[in-house]
Amino acid sequence: MMSWTNKINNTLNKWMKGAGPDSDAVISSRIRLARNLDNLPFPNNASEEDAQKVVKRVEKVLNKDDEFGLKLLELESIPTLEREVMVEKHLISPQHAKPGAYKALSLTDDESISVMVNEEDHLRMQVLVPGLQLEDAWELANRVDDFLESELNFAFNEKYGYLTACPTNAGTGMRASVMLHLPALSLTRRINEVLRATSQLGLAVRGLYGEGTEALGNIYQISNQVTLGPTEEEIIENLQGVIKQVIEQERSAQKMLMKRSKLDLTDTVFRAYGILKNAYKISSKEAMKLLSDVRLGINLGIIEDIPANLFNELMVLISAPALQRLEGRELSPEESDEKRAELIRMRVNNK
Repeated sequence: MMSWTNKINNTLNKWMKGAGPDSDAVISSRIRLARNLDNLPFPNNASEEDAQKVVKRVEKVLNKDDEFGLKLLELESIPTLEREVMVEKHLISPQHAKPGAYKALSLTDDESISVMVNEEDHLRMQVLVPGLQLEDAWELANRVDDFLESELNFAFNEKYGYLTACPTNAGTGMRASVMLHLPALSLTRRINEVLRATSQLGLAVRGLYGEGTEALGNIYQISNQVTLGPTEEEIIENLQGVIKQVIEQERSAQKMLMKRSKLDLTDTVFRAYGILKNAYKISSKEAMKLLSDVRLGINLGIIEDIPANLFNELMVLISAPALQRLEGRELSPEESDEKRAELIRMRVNNK
């Protein structure tokens, strides 16, 4: 039987394990490209026969040798729990995880590249990397796009660019997003001001799991809203410029906290650390809040000898689907709270 440690390692992927540029504030960078095959209805109007054609065409391309090592998986063959874990790892959307015929997913071994097949669009290509690496993520996503487009005819219009199921994605079809951890801005009550200014610059601000979700653990996703008009490079340059300003605002708030209320901050951090090290029952929401406090303490040097990426790992591992996957069975809410506390104790105490 596989041990918890091995199961944990199998659950983690590149963006959770690694540390990239500006990782004190940036958890991950993502580039997503929406594409549709020419002369086939979009998924929301497609028959099962149409959807099957999409999967077969993509599979035929992926059966050829490529530099990425993409492998196609039919989602119907993947247990519901595994699909839910994929949502937690940001490999597929909650919509794509729902049951449906001829949905598929293509993945690389390290899960840095994923391609959803028959989600809202025929193809949703994604590159997910640790830290602030939008340009590197775009370079890799562009290569994946070129490879697929060399074998598939994508729906494209000279005036409107790539055609997508939702008009707001037309043009480049690109959504560039950055996942940020902003605890000091929250503690200094400046977060709403900063995020409001970000929105006024034409960017979308969402919670941990995207549109309509809560900012658990002081985690926010910021992405471009405009896809038609500017080039991909211009979209990335604009987003990256705003993200760097937000990072500086977070760092400034951290310095202010250390200067004005270091004792209170240290108390908050070590109280959170103490609970995480010793709790025998904890909810997901409380755990995310306490982990956020501890990660802030790590960044400020209040707590030493604990890697900051432990926060990234636990952010996914403490979800109910991940816990059930690790345990190998369905858990009640109370059992989940107990197993969550056990996992956190094990990871925090073992460092």
